[in-house]
Parts: sequence; structure tokens; C-alpha cells
Amino acid sequence: MKKIIVLAVTLIFAISALTGCGTVSTKVDGAMTIGVIQFGSHSSLDNCYEGVETALKQTYGDKIVIDLQNGNFDSAACDSIAKNMVAKKYDMIIPIATPAALSAYAAAINTDIPVVFCAVSDPVAAGLVDDLEVTGTNCTGTSDILDLGAQVDLITSLQSDVKRIGVLYTTSEANSLSQLEVLKLVARERGIEVVAQGVQGASDIPQAASSLCAKVDCINNFTDNNVVNNLSVLIEQANASSIPVYGSEIEQVEKGCLASVSIDYVELGKKTAELATQILNGADASAVPVATITDTTPVINTNVAETFGITIPDAYSNAMQISTIE
Repeated sequence: MKKIIVLAVTLIFAISALTGCGTVSTKVDGAMTIGVIQFGSHSSLDNCYEGVETALKQTYGDKIVIDLQNGNFDSAACDSIAKNMVAKKYDMIIPIATPAALSAYAAAINTDIPVVFCAVSDPVAAGLVDDLEVTGTNCTGTSDILDLGAQVDLITSLQSDVKRIGVLYTTSEANSLSQLEVLKLVARERGIEVVAQGVQGASDIPQAASSLCAKVDCINNFTDNNVVNNLSVLIEQANASSIPVYGSEIEQVEKGCLASVSIDYVELGKKTAELATQILNGADASAVPVATITDTTPVINTNVAETFGITIPDAYSNAMQISTIE
């Protein structure tokens, strides 16, 4: 009887070891295991993963296993996931968004496991790389740096009398801090003031958004994960104050932002997979430059424009136009 109990317990632990809280592809002999840590689930980050998965599977087929783990916007959870992937000696970790990248980098820094991040706006400021060309670490990846000059040009074309642009940002997100400084510089050159309101978490957003709307002519949203994940709250507050919100990519425009100069996050994911492929094929991560997506597309939600009485100017007559709100 004791032998049977011991055997049963052993089987339970064996089964537990083969299961996880993420999505794991079927393992085949000789396959490489890639851990993907997605900071949380919203449209931009979901698109990043779609691009990563599509490109890696196209290149490697069943010779690669992808273990997708979701951090649910919790840095501590990302830390735990990253440490577990390192302990299991995964062949590579691909973190999506800066907080996940910081977790992966910290866990893998003293190992030979390369980290290839996706959608980190300022990897130098985040401390992930020493330089964009020669990273100097076991880490490289792709940046989703925004063309804020083009964004402000779009804003001033749609609202020619804009004097104050509001920004709601998370104080702990390195991306938002660096982008805020760039936006201030770009806006100052055009005689526009940036009014910034920092938040620590999702619970701060309703009150902060309401306060911000009373001070500005419009609100510009970055790729701030906390704000994007609660974008509907921000838009609801802004609409109540008759203040348009500008997004950072097409999905945000589809959700009710007025317009955006957008990058393609699926393509960003595919670019990340290209870098990962170089390293899996023998390249040194420290010598692989950080890559960006340079092509941008102006996107305007015509329903939102009509609501605010805004006519699309001739300069943006060829912009992508969206007429629905999700």
C-alpha cells in the first residue's frame, strides 16, 4: 500500500512539473524552448505577441516551443515568471513591454540565456542596454519609440487653437517618463504647454483624468500600459469634458481616440522575432542592434471627429479613416 501511495504522489509531481499557467506549444525532441513574458493583455501587446509567434513558427515550425506567460500587469509576477524560466534553462526569453523586460533582464543577467525584448520605448533609459547599436549586455530587442513630432503636427492640424496638451502617465513606467520629456520639448518648440498628471495605478485614473481634463485642450496618450489598459475610463472622462484624446496606435483610435500617428505592433513583433532568429542561429545578443519600426500611419476616427465638430484638413485627406468605435 505504501508503495502505491508513493508512486501516486510521484506521478502527481511529475504531471505538475509539465504544466504551467501559460500557453505552451507541444514539445518535440530537440526543440528549442522560448519563454515569452507578456506584461499584460491589451491590444498593442497582444499584437506584439501575434507577430512574434507568427514569425518564429514560420521560421522554425515544430522545432521551437513557445511558453507564453501573462504577468497581468504585475511586475512581481513577471519577476517570478522570469526566474522560473531561467531555472528551467530556457533557450531564450522574449519579454513584451518594459516592466516584463526588466524582470527578464534581472533574472537572466548572470546566465547565458539571451533576452530579446519587444516594445520597449527607451531601452537605454530603462537600463536594459548600454547603447542602441552595441548593447553591451545579453539583451537586445525592438523599440516602439513614438514619432511625437508627427503626433503634435497631427494634433495642431485637427485643433489649430490648441494651447495645452494633457498627458496621463504612470510614474513607474520608464517609457512614459522618457516620452514625456520628448513631448515637452517638441511641444515647446511649437509654443504649446504640456500638462502632465502622474498616477501610480489603475485606481488613480478616474480622478486624475477628471482633474486633467479641466486644465487642457486635449489629451495625448503614450504607450503607457496602465493607461492603455484603462483607456475606456480616460476616454469616458474626456468625453464628459468635451476633450478629445489622441492615441499612440490604431487600436486606441478604434476604441474612441480621435486620431494617432500609428506604428504596426504586429510588425514590431515580427521584427523582434527576426532579432531572436539571428541570436538563436549563433549571433551574440550584445552585438545585435536594437531595432525600430520607422513606418507610421496617420489614423483618424471620423465618428469622433464629427462628435467634436472637427473637419479633417487637406493635409490628412489620405490618412486612414475609421468610422466605428469598439
